[in-house]
Amino acid sequence: MALRGVLLDTTPLRVPAYRRLLTSSAVSAVGSQLTAVAVPFEVFRITGSSTWVGVASAAGLVPLVVFSLWGGSVADVVDRRRLMAVSVAGIAASSALLALHAGLGVESLAVLLGLVVVQQAFFGLYAPARGAAVPRLVPARQLPAAMALSTTVFGVGAVAGPLLAGALIPLVGLPLLYLVDALGLLAALALVLRLPAMPVTGEPGRRAGAGSVLEGLRYIGTRQVLLVSFLADVLAMVLGMPRALFPEMAREVYGGPAGGGLALGVLYAAIPVGSLLGGLFSGRVVRMRHHGALVLASVALWGAAVAAVGLTTSLWVAAVLLAVAGAADLGSMVFRGAILQTAATDEMRGRMQGVFTVVVVGGPRLADLVHGAAGDLLGARAAVGLGGLLVVVATGALALRAREFRRYTAPA
Repeated sequence: MALRGVLLDTTPLRVPAYRRLLTSSAVSAVGSQLTAVAVPFEVFRITGSSTWVGVASAAGLVPLVVFSLWGGSVADVVDRRRLMAVSVAGIAASSALLALHAGLGVESLAVLLGLVVVQQAFFGLYAPARGAAVPRLVPARQLPAAMALSTTVFGVGAVAGPLLAGALIPLVGLPLLYLVDALGLLAALALVLRLPAMPVTGEPGRRAGAGSVLEGLRYIGTRQVLLVSFLADVLAMVLGMPRALFPEMAREVYGGPAGGGLALGVLYAAIPVGSLLGGLFSGRVVRMRHHGALVLASVALWGAAVAAVGLTTSLWVAAVLLAVAGAADLGSMVFRGAILQTAATDEMRGRMQGVFTVVVVGGPRLADLVHGAAGDLLGARAAVGLGGLLVVVATGALALRAREFRRYTAPA
């Protein structure tokens, strides 16, 4: 019984509609990771250039950011179930076209990048609608548990998807791998269509577009609880996400071979493994109600763990510290997500989830640029240690200034 209280709280799964949504998300999470491995592999096979692999990643980021912001405004003026259905269908169609492209042996980089842009645009439409749908399906008191379940499912997908892709590509080839993703997305679509309708709330006649996006950004700016929740994540990721330095650290600090090896794999796996374990043992944590203080504590713990990585020359100590950071990141994401869903009105939730998607996706990529430059200037260990320390200091300053956020408590 004591162990049951510590393990992941599965209470939201008693709600059939949420169970369908989570199952569809699980299928999508694994499938998206299959494609996330297959596309760079195919780009490199066509071009033989890692630079083009980076260009493909950037090509996917731009539509994701643009359509997440626009999709958030759309999610506030249409039935969210319908928007999710259209988006999942679009993602499935783009995966099917990727399978056709690979199967025909065309090997056109322009076509491949175009399909990536289309797929990421549809995902940008899907993510805000999916996030804004959760408060319609579960009671407010269960939102932290629902966030922990969702984050854990995505964590499993982040681990299982690449492993499956690596094993399946040499066995079945790229066309069948893309096709598996498309078929899985069709199953996810069937589950989405079985969700209850989620009609528009608030004033009738509102329209999506740039004005609606700006209205959402102004809404964030006038509410400290929302603004600080986004700012805390930006600080944690931009200052404290050291993954761009992992290749250098694996070789220079932990003695790994130039081509990769165990040290590199351990460093990249440690944060997601920690996040996954944090989700599996989040039962008691999600019942805590002082969400503002818990976000700040989680971000500070993330920074302290990352700073300590810069002080050690032991690979396994670094792995444990990165796993602690991953668990702290899980806590931050759970409570920030719950704040976003309870502190914002329903007619604003789509736009808030759009900004949330941009922050979650864009922060780590901006961190890669910052840490890469800092590593060249200061050295990898110093850059990691200083970044983590800056997270702790910035979080402390934020806690002192943001009194309303620090005292924010979830509704009973």
